[in-house]
Amino acid sequence: MKVLVTGGAGYLGSITAKALEQAGHVPVILDSLLSGPRTFVGDRIFYEGDIVDRELLRRIVSEHPDIEATIHMAARIVVPESVDLPYEYYRDNVAKSLEMFDALTGLGKPRILFSSTASLYALTPEFEVNESDAVDPTSPYARTKRMMEMALEDLSRASDLRAIILRYFNPIGADPDLETGYHLRDATHVVPLMAQTALGQRDSFTITGTEHPTRDGTGIRDYIHVWDLARAHVRAVEEFDSVLASEGSTYTYINLGGGDGVTVRELLAAVERVVGKPVPVTEAPPRPGDAVGAFANADKAYRLLGWKTELSLDDAIASALAWGEKRKEVLGYE
Repeated sequence: MKVLVTGGAGYLGSITAKALEQAGHVPVILDSLLSGPRTFVGDRIFYEGDIVDRELLRRIVSEHPDIEATIHMAARIVVPESVDLPYEYYRDNVAKSLEMFDALTGLGKPRILFSSTASLYALTPEFEVNESDAVDPTSPYARTKRMMEMALEDLSRASDLRAIILRYFNPIGADPDLETGYHLRDATHVVPLMAQTALGQRDSFTITGTEHPTRDGTGIRDYIHVWDLARAHVRAVEEFDSVLASEGSTYTYINLGGGDGVTVRELLAAVERVVGKPVPVTEAPPRPGDAVGAFANADKAYRLLGWKTELSLDDAIASALAWGEKRKEVLGYE
């Protein structure tokens, strides 16, 4: 089948496009190239433009009437930046997405897989969260995602739109062939930062927040190899209608995570184990918008999609490190 992938030139979008191809599907990429590099598109079907451009969406559907679903990954995603630039985040993540959802529904393409985030979950004493747990987004970024979740619920009740909302935990690593990976020049994700430090590209790694109510005072996350995350999207596309039928609903939420919690200090120890040498560390207060964290109860993903993670934390770290060594060759910068 053909699948429209918005943000398909980005980190997660490009790797998901590859997973779709390997499963026999055809990704159609729509990306503004605001942050995703053109080289990540490769020779896939590609449209450069904005998701809010209704005429462009009409042309894409006209030229590819066999598109069966849209994986909506295009978004601004940097938490501290969202604190500084809330207007841009609400404009791009909320207002533009609404226009795209309305346009696609009107064009007879109502199946939406939406990239959401686990960072909107409320803090729980056990840190493990399932899809029915309370939410309490603490940053403009997370609030834009929650707003879109609520919009998709309402739109699906009132129109033909149907939605599977995938709440990502923390994807790390690169695609198996090291053709694409984390690409931002100024890394904001923890493992790329650790990887760059391990490779000598940074003087030290900064642990932001050391007095959280976790077992060692640092934030807790659920790290998932990006290839496992990409595979989950393939399963969700293939099982889209049956998932909603089994739920008896026009929308549903699914956690995508490994199902265990790793603190920042534990992740640092894992990186040191994989690299075989220490990573210099400094400590600092939490960044604006930072959440203590959570890890996934991923039972629903297994029940509905037959999906669970297959790659280990060490696999993901090794992948991130390998990409860190190769990304200059691919992108032209470290």
